[in-house]
Amino acid sequence: DIHLWGDGPSAVHIPLPVISYAPEYGFDVFSSASLLHHGEDHVDMSDHGMEGAHADHGHHTEGGHGAGEYHSHKTDLTYHLDGDGVLHAKDASGNTVEKAYDLSISKSVLGMFIVILIMMLIFPRVGSAYKKRKGQAPKGLQNAFEPLILFIRDEVAVPSIGEKKADRYLPFLLTTFFFILLCNLMGLVPFIGGFNVTGTMGVTLTLAFFVFVITAISGNRHYWGHILWPPNVPLPIKLILIPVEVVGILLKPAVLMIRLTANISAGHIIILALTFLVFIISGYGDNVAAGIGTGIFSVAFMIFMYFIEFLVAFLQAYVFTLLAALYFGDATQEAHH
Repeated sequence: DIHLWGDGPSAVHIPLPVISYAPEYGFDVFSSASLLHHGEDHVDMSDHGMEGAHADHGHHTEGGHGAGEYHSHKTDLTYHLDGDGVLHAKDASGNTVEKAYDLSISKSVLGMFIVILIMMLIFPRVGSAYKKRKGQAPKGLQNAFEPLILFIRDEVAVPSIGEKKADRYLPFLLTTFFFILLCNLMGLVPFIGGFNVTGTMGVTLTLAFFVFVITAISGNRHYWGHILWPPNVPLPIKLILIPVEVVGILLKPAVLMIRLTANISAGHIIILALTFLVFIISGYGDNVAAGIGTGIFSVAFMIFMYFIEFLVAFLQAYVFTLLAALYFGDATQEAHH
């Protein structure tokens, strides 16, 4: 779910949909709150469903997470979560359905959908403004995004790839830059659930995988020749150098993935550490004076860290895009004699 504010039974949160698919039964889509509120037509959105919260509400619960059951009238399957949060399905006879696949979206996936929707609303309008106002001074959204678009084209793509080939890769580079930037900025907005899209390894892995595929496909004879059979190198050295070069092909996207994930997550971890410092030094409320003193110190540093993270949001989007452009340029450069 998306936790907005509060704790315990008074917490405010938005449950995400559970999507399950069993080949013999079809799809089921229902709210994740249904697994915590079995048999209710209306779900109180302020009820967080923490462990033991429903012990006296008459709900059927099992396991250690306060999980209940949801019965689908469409497929006649009954769903429940085990102690590890894994979704299981049973048929009408109570037999476990082995081939039931959990396709539910996570908070990071929802964050990606939101960013993609924002980009689909913004950039077609910017593109149409360029066509309608060709040769005229930009205004509105076009004026807001033109400096960033020209920066990626003139300072990243062209110097790294070359003027003749840059336009071929510019759509991917611009999409990657703005996707990472918007994901980073969304993670800094408080009270909307704490999205940390680019701090999720699966997201950065996918971005790095696209860079790897495009680099491999774009590689010319000169690029692959220097990797698989380096010219003018003695054979014994080639036997050592070729494995190193092959590992380097895989290492480059791995570095992209780890750098982006680690840098985005690090700022969030520091802010959390500063928050918990207040509770630790105050003895969880036993020493109010120490808590107030530490709180002033922690809040000041958290504000400072927010400004640093705002800078990092732009910096990491730029670094990822720049390194991707450098990889593309390296793969497509012509041999120099």
